[in-house]
Amino acid sequence: MLSNRELLQKLLKGIETGDPAAAAVVNEEKYIQHYPQTHEGSEGLAVLFARLAKTNPRVRFVRVFEDGDFAFAHNEYDFASLRVAFEVFRFENGRAVEHWDNIQPMLGPNPSGRGMLDGVTQITDLERTEANRALVRDFAQRVLVGRQLDFLGSCVDDGLIQHDPEIADGRAAYRAALEAVTNGQPRLHYTRLHRVLAEGNFVLCMCEGERDGVHSSFYDLFRVENDTIIEHWNTIEAIAPRNEWKNENGKF
Repeated sequence: MLSNRELLQKLLKGIETGDPAAAAVVNEEKYIQHYPQTHEGSEGLAVLFARLAKTNPRVRFVRVFEDGDFAFAHNEYDFASLRVAFEVFRFENGRAVEHWDNIQPMLGPNPSGRGMLDGVTQITDLERTEANRALVRDFAQRVLVGRQLDFLGSCVDDGLIQHDPEIADGRAAYRAALEAVTNGQPRLHYTRLHRVLAEGNFVLCMCEGERDGVHSSFYDLFRVENDTIIEHWNTIEAIAPRNEWKNENGKF
């Protein structure tokens, strides 16, 4: 029987091949779709895959993780232009029953010369999964949502390796980005932490908020070493207006 990690990869390869059989990984009777502009169920996915396949897409899995009933991936998509994505699926009995994602155009390199997908890929410290999840959850609640920016010093490495396309390496540069203001409001305004997924030294936070006043979803992937956040990747995506949704489940 395939692992959830392998099932995720089998399903998403359907984007590249256009094969509707890839959508058979989905349990259409239970499937909950959180991508606002995709219809429910495997029929919706099959139609989406067929449409995307016409653009000769390529799917590259850079990091793929498994956390209990969840599998999540950090991918590069080539849909005529390059995009970076986080894909999250929940599985029951070997079938996908729920899906979330966050996709943005490939940008960069950033001021430190780093791309959005490069960096460490090896999953280690599996025995530290829950400790690392707790550390990053606390960081997200206190710093990203709560804006207790002085707490950065206790959990983020001074030499933070940064893959955000607009931010340089280092804790000071990350703090400056979080302090930046647009029209009197934080430019990156996190309002709610929805979910934290983890495997070993990697932890993914799925958050909601606003960027430059636009309702957005923030997916932040952190690498932890010795109880310290030492590397960061992310995607930020504007959330479609309610009148454009093709399902009723919401982004989160």
